[in-house]
Amino acid sequence: MLNFTAAQRAPGTPALPTTPFRFILFFVRRYRWWYLSIILLETVNATCGILLPYALGRIVKVVTASSLPPAQLMLTLHAPLLLFVGLCIGELVFGRLAGGVQIRLGPRQRQQVTRALYHYLQHHSQRYMGNNFAGALAHRISETSLGVTQTLWSLITEFYPVLIVFVVSIGLLLNTHVRLAGFVLLWSVLFIGISYWLARHCQPYALKASAARSETTGQIVDAVTNLTSSRLFARLGFERANLDRSLQSEMVAIRISNTYNERVRWFQFSAAAILKVGVLYYALTLWSRDEISVGDFVMAVSLALLIINEARNLSRRFLEFFEYIGNVSNGVNVIVRPHEVVDAPGAADAQTASIRHGEIVLRDVDFGYTAGRPVFDKLNLVIPAGQRVGLVGFSGSGKSTFVSLLLRLYDVDGGQILIDGTDVRHITQDALHQQISLIPQDPSLFHRSLMDNIRYGRLDASDAEVVAAARQAHAGDFIDAIPGQYQSMVGERGVKLSGGQRQRIAIARVILKDAPILILDEATSSLDSITERAIQDTLDEVMQRKTVIVVAHRLSTIAQLDRILVFDAGRIVEDGTHAQLLVLRGRYFQLWSKQAGGFLEDA
Repeated sequence: MLNFTAAQRAPGTPALPTTPFRFILFFVRRYRWWYLSIILLETVNATCGILLPYALGRIVKVVTASSLPPAQLMLTLHAPLLLFVGLCIGELVFGRLAGGVQIRLGPRQRQQVTRALYHYLQHHSQRYMGNNFAGALAHRISETSLGVTQTLWSLITEFYPVLIVFVVSIGLLLNTHVRLAGFVLLWSVLFIGISYWLARHCQPYALKASAARSETTGQIVDAVTNLTSSRLFARLGFERANLDRSLQSEMVAIRISNTYNERVRWFQFSAAAILKVGVLYYALTLWSRDEISVGDFVMAVSLALLIINEARNLSRRFLEFFEYIGNVSNGVNVIVRPHEVVDAPGAADAQTASIRHGEIVLRDVDFGYTAGRPVFDKLNLVIPAGQRVGLVGFSGSGKSTFVSLLLRLYDVDGGQILIDGTDVRHITQDALHQQISLIPQDPSLFHRSLMDNIRYGRLDASDAEVVAAARQAHAGDFIDAIPGQYQSMVGERGVKLSGGQRQRIAIARVILKDAPILILDEATSSLDSITERAIQDTLDEVMQRKTVIVVAHRLSTIAQLDRILVFDAGRIVEDGTHAQLLVLRGRYFQLWSKQAGGFLEDA
């Protein structure tokens, strides 16, 4: 069981409990009056239902004890018949009222759980997201929200009414015949106790089955997302085989769970069938001895059979109940974990943060993705505000790690990263990211319109400002040529656009954002030479009065920058302008000499 403090949870995120029952109770409290109304309605509904055999028994008593003609007999049946009809109407009305509240509460409850889990998931670190399938996380959110609703409905609309049935039925049986009531009560307690114990043991199997379903869903989403790659590498058969292995694992986990459940049901149904025969025989024996009347016999047998059926069904519901709990537990255990990167108490927000110019300072920065394997060791660096800096080095030299730490996707292990004199850990992540723009090598777009994707840079931008940003990024021409133009949907991750078109949309989005710090990670690598030259001119304009970090393998794209940093094994081995570094004839000179077609070769 996980236990963590508020300091390990992102501020503003809900304090979600880490055990399934407490997690469910957390959301029950939000709708306590709704649930109390359902409980009240279900109480009346269940009481009406269980009193029907009692009313039927009264009718039988009057009929068997009377020697009146049928016409007069009907007058004497007036009261018990009214009771029977009233109970039928009460069962109908109160049951449907409870159902009416339920259909209004259920969607709201699922919405709340989904919103809370997604809100919590949003603040997990880059490391966490990299270790989990996006599809599996989405499936866990869905199953958890559904599991919470199913668990609550089981408790309120299935377990609780059965409790009412048991209490009222046993009370009526005690009033009829003590030994018969004791016999049914003893059997019911033993039967339910054994069924509960057996159902508890099914929970681990249900948890494994739920986890297997989530993993399979995640793999399907991953395979569908990369379907184009599968086609181009002629790996469609390989992906089907890969999915078959996941489906086989899922099927085995589900089969084990279902097999255990079926064995429990065999016990339950067999025991219930034996008892039904036993109760009927025992009641007949009591009637033959004149210990109970015909009316009491009818009522007693009806109640006993009702209790047996409810007990049998209740034990079946135990299996379903623990399966629902398993689904909730699966989601809670994976999602409700400590957040790795958390805003400090009192961290400056967007209104109070003092990032205006973009000076970047690294002081004795230590960092490693895994313990004992540092990427940076006492790294020191100063980038004055407004300076344009290029980062160069082979893959794994530390360029991407530098950018990730600056964006605070990870926290440093030691030292400080300062922007305009403020430690990035003393600024909220939202405030920090509002002041930094990033154009990645492979921009990911939302499956929304082009207008919405560009406006994502500044949500309050007008349509005219969006169009102006698109034209500045040289995206206007291809957008105008698309049917629907700015209202055209781009597809999942922007698959309806070419790589260069996606890049231009990402650049337009950054132009609209207009943050003081700009990071370009191979921002023009997907463009043809003519478009790159045009966008390079645009970027030169965008870079004005900004601190710029450019990560590039095409060294020609950074030759005109104010400064170039050469990374090697987590260290800055050279620092200067393009001309200065060539004069040194050191590592940068070697890279410049070895680049093929303008690109840096792999190490």
